[in-house]
Amino acid sequence: MVNKTKDNRAGIFVLQNAGYESFIPNPLPPKDLVIDDELQLLLSKADGALARLDGVTQVLPNPDLFVAMYIKKEALLSSRIEGTQASLKGVLEFEAKLEPKENINDIREVINYIKAMHHGIDNLVSDNLSPDLINDIHKILIEGTRGTNKLPGKLRDFQNWIGIGGGTVHDAVYVPPPPEYVEELMSELEDFIQTPDNIPSLIKIALIHSQFETIHPYLDGNGRMGRLLITFYLYWKGLLSRPLLYLSFYLKKNRNLYYETLNDIRIKGDWEQWLKFFLKGVIEVSNDSIDTAKRIIELKQNLIEKLLENNVGGIHAVKLIDILFDHPVITVTEISELIGISRQAANKLTSKFEEMNILTEITGKKRYKKYTFVDFVRIIEKGTQI
Repeated sequence: MVNKTKDNRAGIFVLQNAGYESFIPNPLPPKDLVIDDELQLLLSKADGALARLDGVTQVLPNPDLFVAMYIKKEALLSSRIEGTQASLKGVLEFEAKLEPKENINDIREVINYIKAMHHGIDNLVSDNLSPDLINDIHKILIEGTRGTNKLPGKLRDFQNWIGIGGGTVHDAVYVPPPPEYVEELMSELEDFIQTPDNIPSLIKIALIHSQFETIHPYLDGNGRMGRLLITFYLYWKGLLSRPLLYLSFYLKKNRNLYYETLNDIRIKGDWEQWLKFFLKGVIEVSNDSIDTAKRIIELKQNLIEKLLENNVGGIHAVKLIDILFDHPVITVTEISELIGISRQAANKLTSKFEEMNILTEITGKKRYKKYTFVDFVRIIEKGTQI
């Protein structure tokens, strides 16, 4: 038994028998959404920034490799918001089968995020952004991590809340809908996602993200899933030819304001401030990603010039430059196999790249050495320390 206590255009707070209030959102879209001049200008700027980002990737040395590294960056930042401490270096070491010095459980959460992202993108080619796909992605995201006992891939069946660790539901900053409402609310959200309308895509995904976080449909991983949905939706709707918009950098940097604007929707019904905050993030992150892409293009050009300056010519040297963008941590054996040259030739080429400070040895071993493409990693990891 619940009693209505107060409401606004975003939904209602209901008093539960246990004495706390939970929030039940209204179906999307919000009624009487005000698209004022500021919001219209931000939408125009965000659309333009997103189009420029999509365009600049077309002239990258290998856009798919850029996407792959950017997914790693997003996985790091999104997981950092949830409290993990993994670094890009640790993830690359793990993937290169080195023993990382960092918490292996933190790294596994990042690796799961990467797998979940790839699974979603691969399936969106032939499938809708359906509840089944969302549940599958959630299962990949948290299975085998600290959330593995919290119903991976299944909607929650009891009350959760957001608050300080160790606190109770009565101390919560926000209490999502009771579990008996979750399935219906997710069904309504699916209808909104699937139904064609005239709502601009960036406005629509901002609404979807907020509603998903408000429903908080899983026992764990809701924040990461909500951030994944942003990229999945824009890719699915064709605004991005490659999954390249990741807002975790912006949301982590503005974490308090992020939570505040989401809560203001629930408390005040203030959808407009949330939309403005979201669009500012799209603009900032798109411009940052464009800058990163340009730096990678410049790095590729500089490396070719460095080969010429040091009289390191030939197709094998140029090919190794391309390979390093895909394998930023690499061994001589891998270089030999990927280029198709003898181990002796690969060892000689690696030594030349090390002399030119393109590669740096990271294992300190006499045998079975591994090298890292430092300049490329440094460009990608910018901002992961915030």
